[in-house]
Amino acid sequence: MFRHLSRDDQMEEMGMHLDVPYVPTHESVVKGMLELAGVDADDVLYDLGSGDGRIPVAAALDHGASAIGVEIDSGRVGLARAYAEQMGVEHKVAFLELDLFEVDFSPATVVTMYLLHTVNLELRPRLLAELRPGSRIVSHAFDMGDWRADRKVSFKSDALYLWIVPARVAGTWQWQTADGTRYRVELQQRYQKLIGELWINDELAELETALLWGDLLELVVQKEQDYEPESIVFHCQDEQLTVVSENQKGAVARRVAAATDDKQIDGV
Repeated sequence: MFRHLSRDDQMEEMGMHLDVPYVPTHESVVKGMLELAGVDADDVLYDLGSGDGRIPVAAALDHGASAIGVEIDSGRVGLARAYAEQMGVEHKVAFLELDLFEVDFSPATVVTMYLLHTVNLELRPRLLAELRPGSRIVSHAFDMGDWRADRKVSFKSDALYLWIVPARVAGTWQWQTADGTRYRVELQQRYQKLIGELWINDELAELETALLWGDLLELVVQKEQDYEPESIVFHCQDEQLTVVSENQKGAVARRVAAATDDKQIDGV
């Protein structure tokens, strides 16, 4: 019955604009948030503070994702469920009447938020600790303090922020290539930012760059001044790093020492 209307008009037709003490996210912002997160059919999206349900419904309807809305207000939860059913995505979405500080969001591959700066900061430790590396977080209007966003997009009078949850890679790692060359790297980490030192066959080499993007780690090494730098890309999995780039592909680095207080920078 409402499909010919815009999303915002659909909400008004269903009475969702009446007496609701929250600020709904405009349809264009919803679209921008989901596009910034790169949501697709393989994703499980959690919307913290889901209100009338427009973000979970859009994730399911427009991107094929499974979605969970977390909302403490029972009236809005009821309206969100009715909206999902009306749009034909009730099998793809669910709405939980819970405090967002108590919900288990660890299954999420994407988390969306339109909260307050102070609430984002309170959630930050859990987001870093409980979400899997590579999960994406998108916030409308509010950042997360000194955890700088991986991308910030200006949107109308506000901004959208994207973070990729970083793997925990601080510590000392060792690996050996097929030709017997031995590598050792010591990494310090603050959120997704890394610094470190690298040795090849026990001799200090130049580590030009260490980049972390979710569960992917790139080390750029200058082995000899007369040659191009060597890029080594790892997939991070618990206590091992597996090389996925063509250079050294298949080699496995193992953590031989966790970060100590003087090697671990606050943040992760």
